[in-house]
Amino acid sequence: MKYFKLYTDAAGNSHWDDIEVDVEERSFAPPAQAIEISEPEHVTRTMFLRLRSGWNEPIHPTPVTQRLICLAGRVRVTASDGEFRDIGPGDVWHMDDTHGTGHHTMVTSDEDFEAVIIQFE
Repeated sequence: MKYFKLYTDAAGNSHWDDIEVDVEERSFAPPAQAIEISEPEHVTRTMFLRLRSGWNEPIHPTPVTQRLICLAGRVRVTASDGEFRDIGPGDVWHMDDTHGTGHHTMVTSDEDFEAVIIQFE
């Protein structure tokens, strides 16, 4: 498994990185058999998000470190260095560009973009 991470460098420019998720087999819900699962992470909030088809925002940093899980639709997210990722159903985007130039997001699908947002401490 992997997710797309958007981060900011020391000069304030945002860049993409592809992060592999480490999982290991262990008991998670006894007496069910062991499953492959990652280490838990502490979060503060979970929200649902909808961006209407055609939505196009100006470039900005994320307000807090957060992770988005796409449920429906597609967006194109462009880092300040010009590299982009197309985020669609099942994709996970980790936003860590909390300062600097930020990123640009535009809904590219005819359908609305729907996602779950998980905010970290």
